[in-house]
Amino acid sequence: MNRWLEFWKQGCSYGKRIKFEVAVALPVTMQTTNANPSEPFLGIRLDLDSRRISELVLKVYAHGLPPLGQRSAGYAANAGLSIMKAVSRLLDCLSDPGDTEWIAPLVMDEILIRILRSPFGKQVAEMGFVDSGVQRVAKAIAWLQSNFSQQMKVTDLADLIHMSVSSFNEHFKSVTSMSPLQYQKALRLHEARRLMFSDSRNASTASRQVGYISISQFSRDYSRFFGISPSRDIARWRQQEQVPHD
Repeated sequence: MNRWLEFWKQGCSYGKRIKFEVAVALPVTMQTTNANPSEPFLGIRLDLDSRRISELVLKVYAHGLPPLGQRSAGYAANAGLSIMKAVSRLLDCLSDPGDTEWIAPLVMDEILIRILRSPFGKQVAEMGFVDSGVQRVAKAIAWLQSNFSQQMKVTDLADLIHMSVSSFNEHFKSVTSMSPLQYQKALRLHEARRLMFSDSRNASTASRQVGYISISQFSRDYSRFFGISPSRDIARWRQQEQVPHD
């Protein structure tokens, strides 16, 4: 996930929420904790277009973008009724090809404008600036996503986006809440878990495929990150698969 908005309703007691993920992809794990047939979980993801944001920023912030203040890796808040109505209209467009082509972009503009006017609109607006710190970090992250199994030097990543090492580390952590090395480790562990669950790889094979040399180091990192060892995690997953569902 790169730039995206997510809306969800999870049971009546949870209400309607909006989550905004800053302009970079973050390796995260999510879990639905409260859903049933009468109160189902509904999640909607919208990818954001930085070029369109840059055009709308000039209208929403006609007198210039206010100071950004402290960044966060992501934001969550109650979604206002106006935004939820716009999201509902966007979903309605899916039933008509003409609406999908002509009306949906207009509704998406409305959603973006309302988000830009929200309390974290300034952070969304920053996506529209090509040379912003966030966009530079996004370029480094794109490299990490494609090369996470390779050995990586922070100095090389900093050079890639034309930043000093200290400035790069500061920007990277402010955007992702992680250091570059922690981010790479998270990517490796998520991919290793996918390989074990989806492709039936054993822990040793999966660890090598994502770039680990030591299986013991992989097991330690995995246990710290997911709270369970690779072998126990796989066993638990297989046990859940065997449980009959009504």
